[in-house]
Amino acid sequence: MQNFTRFLVVIVLVFAVQKITAQEDLNKDKIEELKSQKEFVESNEKEALKKGVEAINERLDNNEITLEEATELKKELAEKHALNIENRLAIIDNRIALLERNEQVNYDTGANLESFVLEIGKNEDSDEYDIGSIYIGPNHKRKPRVYDRRTTSDLVFAIGFNNAIIEGQSLNDSPYKIGGSGFVELGWAWKTRVFKNSNAMRIKYGLSFQWNKLDIKDNLYFTETDDVVTLEEYPLNLKKSKFRTTNLVIPIHFEFGPSKKIEREDYFRYSTYKKFKIGVGGYGGFVLQSLQKLKYDEDGQKQKDKFKDYNTNNFVYGISSYISWGNVGIYAKYDLSTIFKDQAIDQNNISLGLRFDMD
Repeated sequence: MQNFTRFLVVIVLVFAVQKITAQEDLNKDKIEELKSQKEFVESNEKEALKKGVEAINERLDNNEITLEEATELKKELAEKHALNIENRLAIIDNRIALLERNEQVNYDTGANLESFVLEIGKNEDSDEYDIGSIYIGPNHKRKPRVYDRRTTSDLVFAIGFNNAIIEGQSLNDSPYKIGGSGFVELGWAWKTRVFKNSNAMRIKYGLSFQWNKLDIKDNLYFTETDDVVTLEEYPLNLKKSKFRTTNLVIPIHFEFGPSKKIEREDYFRYSTYKKFKIGVGGYGGFVLQSLQKLKYDEDGQKQKDKFKDYNTNNFVYGISSYISWGNVGIYAKYDLSTIFKDQAIDQNNISLGLRFDMD
């Protein structure tokens, strides 16, 4: 029994020595890797400084800044990257010292020091150079950057003027006020690159709410008789007569325009920042609600009436287009579907305004 116990002790000691030796070898490899990273840090920061100076010189050549401002910016940029080098090297030196001081400690059971990442690079959508990201945590939990992200998403907001094209009439003869009639669109859109090695054409699609408002003039209001909607004169003096539809639509556009390819070691992107683009397409969806608001005075009392769910078409569809520079553009849409199912004269909603793609 004693011999068996001694045998077990020897086995345990052998495994312990092997583990310690393996850990020491691992620590030595880590130390060598960290030392090689020091050279990368210096070259990385110097390259970023060089590109930053080039960007300042470009602004100077374009007369966006004065020579004095350019000199001050270069000075600040040099100080920034010098401090970056100092701080990043200090981090590496501290990690080396920690590994050398604790050669026989397995740090993988606690906070994994190998998972510390500090990246510096160019922002995908601007000409600024800054710290990209800092990650501290277990290396196996770090989410890798997608090498080629063909689909992106953004918030879409549009606002502007609204009116209606009436059969046999021009907009000058419209019964709706130009200034008081407006539209708002709010939605979320995805943009997918069509071609693998080119960003010349993209498909933009999503889900949007549209609010189309008509401000009715000449004391007129909508009235419905036997499901037929017409404009009639109100018996009292109207202060306000407004009609609004709320739609939920799926817009789809083919987007064209130049872009800039940004290439890094572990990923690449196409950026349309400060680039011209044009989108052509359409939309289709449902009319969620129709609402008319009337305000007037009766016997000295202010009155407000609301009438919901007129005989509007249940479905809405149309064509739309936008021309943008960067994130802001001119946006137009036209409903191919008429506003009402049954009406004396066909009316189709039309809108023109500004569109903001907040990607």
